[in-house]
Amino acid sequence: MNKTAQSVWENCLLFIKDNIQDQAYKTWFEPIKSVELTDNALYIQVPSKFFYEWLEEHYVKLLKVALTKELGKNAKLLYKIKMENTYGNKQPFTEQLPSAHRSPVKPQEVDVPLQNKNPELKNPFIIPGIRNVKIESQLNANYSFDNFLEGDSNRLARSAGMAVANKPGGTSFNPLLIFGGVGLGKTHLAHAIGVEIKDKYPEKTVLYISAEIFTQQYIESVKKNTRNDFIHFYQLIDVLIIDDVQFLSGKTGTQDVFFHIFNYLHQNGKQVILTSDKAPVDMQDIEQRLLSRFKWGLSAELHQPDYETRISILKNILYRDGVEVPEEILEYVARNIKSNVRELEGAIISLIAQSSFNKKEVTLELAKQVVEKFVKNVKREISIDYIQKVVSDYFQLDLDMLQSKTRKRHVVQARQLAMFFAKKYTKASLANIGSQIGDRDHATVLHACKTVDNLVSTDKQFKKFVDDINKKLSL
Repeated sequence: MNKTAQSVWENCLLFIKDNIQDQAYKTWFEPIKSVELTDNALYIQVPSKFFYEWLEEHYVKLLKVALTKELGKNAKLLYKIKMENTYGNKQPFTEQLPSAHRSPVKPQEVDVPLQNKNPELKNPFIIPGIRNVKIESQLNANYSFDNFLEGDSNRLARSAGMAVANKPGGTSFNPLLIFGGVGLGKTHLAHAIGVEIKDKYPEKTVLYISAEIFTQQYIESVKKNTRNDFIHFYQLIDVLIIDDVQFLSGKTGTQDVFFHIFNYLHQNGKQVILTSDKAPVDMQDIEQRLLSRFKWGLSAELHQPDYETRISILKNILYRDGVEVPEEILEYVARNIKSNVRELEGAIISLIAQSSFNKKEVTLELAKQVVEKFVKNVKREISIDYIQKVVSDYFQLDLDMLQSKTRKRHVVQARQLAMFFAKKYTKASLANIGSQIGDRDHATVLHACKTVDNLVSTDKQFKKFVDDINKKLSL
C-alpha cells in the first residue's frame, strides 16, 4: 500500500499519543494537518509561527523519532504556516519552514569531590556561593554539522571535528586547533563539535568559552584570591572549547593558568578544542611552552569557500528560511561575494529582506543593486600580518627584511609605515604592534606614527607612498 501524507501523519500521531499527556496532545497535535508527502519529506500545516516554535523547542525529538519510524533515517519534516495577509489582500499566504530537528543543549550537573563541594568552589558562569556546580555548556544548538556544509575549503577541519565528536579525547587530534580568516566558520564548527558530543555523550561536560571571557574570569579570580578555585572548576570539564585563542597574546598570567589547565585536561584524556585567526607558527606573544602544546594535535585550516561550496551554502540558507530564488540570482551572488561565508549569508539575507519589505520580486537587477551596495559597505578586518605583507610587496622587500634590525633608510620608512597603518586599521595596542613588527617597543611605534604624520605634510614622494598603500588596504 502506497504511503500518503495522511497515513504517515496518522501513524506518527498514534506513536506521539502514547508518549505524551492527553492535554498536551490535544493542545499541540490535534490542530495539525498533514499537507503533502514528497520522497522522504512530510509537510504539515500548523496554525501560527508561535505554534511552530513551540513544537521545535519542546517536541522536536518526539517528532523526529515518530517520523523516522515511518519514513526511515533520512526523513525530513517541513512546516507550512498559514499567515493572515496584513497587506489588505483577503487571501492568507503560506510560509514554509524546515524543522531544525534540534532541541537546546541541556546543562550538565557535575559530581564534585566532597572535600571540594563547598561555597569556595565557584563556577565563574554563575553567582558565587551556589553550592551545587551546574555547568551550562554555552553552546548554540543551531550551529550543527547539518548546516556546516562540506567543501574543499573546510574538508580537513570538518572531518577532524567529526572524528573528535565521535571519540572526544580518544583521537590523536588533541588539541584540535581550527584556524582561518574572519567569517569562514571557525566558531560554527567549534559549536557543532560540542553540540554533537552532547548528543552522543550526554554525561560529558562540554564548555564553550571565548578566550576574552576566560581572561576576564581569571582576572576576577585573582582580585578575589580564588585562583585555585578557578583552576579546579576548569579541571572538571571533559571537553573544553576556547574560541579566538589568539586573544591570550601578551597576557602572561592568563597563559600561565591556561597552561596548567591544559596539561591537566590533556593528561586525563579530556578533549581540548581551540580556534584562532592564525596558525600557531604565526602567533605572537604566546609562550613557547603553550605554542608547542597547540602543535601536539592537529591544526586544521579553513580556507575561503570555492564557487560550488558558496552555491551550496546559499541554497541551504534559502531552504532553511523557506524561500525560493531563481538559479541565475544564486549564481550571481556566489560569483560576486567570495571572501567569506558571513558576507555571503549577509548578502542573501539583505536580498530577501529588500524583496519582502519593499514588496519587490527577487530579480537579477535587484540582486545587482543589493550585492553592489553590500560589497561596497563591507568593512573587512585588516590584520597586522596583512599590513606587513602589503607594505613589503609595495617596497619589494622580504618580510624578514622589514622586521629586521637594519637601519637602511628605505627599510626604516617601510617599517614605520607598517606601524602607522597597523595603528590606523587595527585595534591592537602599541606594544602589540611593536612586538609583531620587528619586536620593537611601544615607544618605537609612537615615534614611527609621528614621523609618518610629519613626512606626509613635508615630503610629496612619501605622501604618495602613504596614499598608494592606503588604497591597497582600503580595497
